Amino acid sequence: MAEVIFREATEKDIDQVAALVARLKRLNEEFDPLLKVSEKLEESCKEYVKKSIGSKDSLLLVAEHEGRVVGVLKAGFIDRVFYDPPLEGQIQEFYILPKYRRMGIGKKMLEYAIDKLKGKVSFITASFPSLNTIAISFYERFGFRPIFNVYAKETYEKST
Repeated sequence: MAEVIFREATEKDIDQVAALVARLKRLNEEFDPLLKVSEKLEESCKEYVKKSIGSKDSLLLVAEHEGRVVGVLKAGFIDRVFYDPPLEGQIQEFYILPKYRRMGIGKKMLEYAIDKLKGKVSFITASFPSLNTIAISFYERFGFRPIFNVYAKETYEKST
């Protein structure tokens, strides 16, 4: 297999990256019904990606193989005003196409992201559905540990 290149996303990547983020959101929907995707998912993903590219509030990386974006990792910068050290890098999106999994690409991409974030943030967290045991195992292998639990309760009534 040709080499996979890791780099920051550019405007020419918007469509491919948005498609991967949409796939991730559909996957998240499988973990919990509260994560039901919007009917405007593709449009929302495109806007989200456009805002992330070159933003001072995030880092958007891609894994590219033979000109095709096969993975995406987005980290946001969180100002923790109540804690020291104050700046957190939070991995908010991380998706590798199924065909490219179990080849070490996710590992290399996370290592690349950590290197890019090291000088900017004090520590890195990852956000993903709590029932995603594959993600839990993956991040634990890199020394990540849980620090918060987020619980949800529906407040609207479903129509019958």
